[in-house]
Amino acid sequence: QLIGIWYISEWMAMGKPSTFQLVELGPGRGTLTEDILRVFKQLSSVLSKCDVSVHLVEVSPKLSEIQAVMLTGGKVQPSPEDESAYMKGISKTGIPIFWYRDIQDVPPGYSFYLAHEFFDALPIHKFQRTEKGWREVLVDIDPEVPDQLRFVLSPSRTPATQNFIQPEETRDHVEVCPEAGVIVQRLASRIEKDGGAALVADYGHDGTKTDTFRGFQNHKLHDVLSAPGTADLTADVDFSYLRKMAQGKTATLGPIKQREFLKNMGIDLRLQVLLQNSGDTATREQLLHSYDMLMNPEKMGDCFNFFALLPHHRLVHPDKKDKQESKSPLPPVAGFHELLLK
Repeated sequence: QLIGIWYISEWMAMGKPSTFQLVELGPGRGTLTEDILRVFKQLSSVLSKCDVSVHLVEVSPKLSEIQAVMLTGGKVQPSPEDESAYMKGISKTGIPIFWYRDIQDVPPGYSFYLAHEFFDALPIHKFQRTEKGWREVLVDIDPEVPDQLRFVLSPSRTPATQNFIQPEETRDHVEVCPEAGVIVQRLASRIEKDGGAALVADYGHDGTKTDTFRGFQNHKLHDVLSAPGTADLTADVDFSYLRKMAQGKTATLGPIKQREFLKNMGIDLRLQVLLQNSGDTATREQLLHSYDMLMNPEKMGDCFNFFALLPHHRLVHPDKKDKQESKSPLPPVAGFHELLLK
């Protein structure tokens, strides 16, 4: 709900453009989009003169079916061959929804992008600093144990070592996700050209961590090399790399810890309202449990981060050199600045 409010807040700060595309990358089961659409419906009087549409970038046919049921009640149809979307429908709240396999298929236009637990699932290259310089960490078959995989260092430099290690790198072990770099560059180019903003929420760090590649099976840690294909593989997002990839085209904010972002978005006030409006004890306990999960530094409060791409003019007036006084101050970006409740 607070993410939905973030998009509306940014849309208002940018002068309420007449069209609003919400584009989510890897929407999972569609629950986040559904919550955002509920907020849009509650604030429909604010968005009344705006042409709102939802665009989901999803490669999995199975997940797109689940999303379709969640968001439209299953009322979708395949798109004609000549259209960039492969499926379309109308949300339960009356908003058109389109599905695509690639971000490049999403039509250009004023758009807000959402990548929630998207970048951490993309493949990475791993590198280790050695006495002979950087070496890539590769996967090999263990000669001692048949059917068992092991990590090895490349005997010499690989093309990836030459292309993906920044000359100023100080860490001894680095994970690079080139695909994330390409996607961020595409997002930044679109925002620069058509306007809008992107919000990235993910496990990550600001260029400080080293070895974060891990597997999860049934919510428990799982050896990444055993029984490939049976576990979720993830690596923390290096936000310093994403910032570097967006440089020049857009401004960036963050990463900021999830608990700070949600606090700035007014989560405490929202919780009080929800608690006051809930009649039964079970619902109240569920709300408090969910709040703790999101905000507790030991849980998701500190390991989950928020990061935004915004047009340069959103943070700095284009003609800041002259007539500084006559310009009204730019509204702060919600979530990334402390919210002062008047």
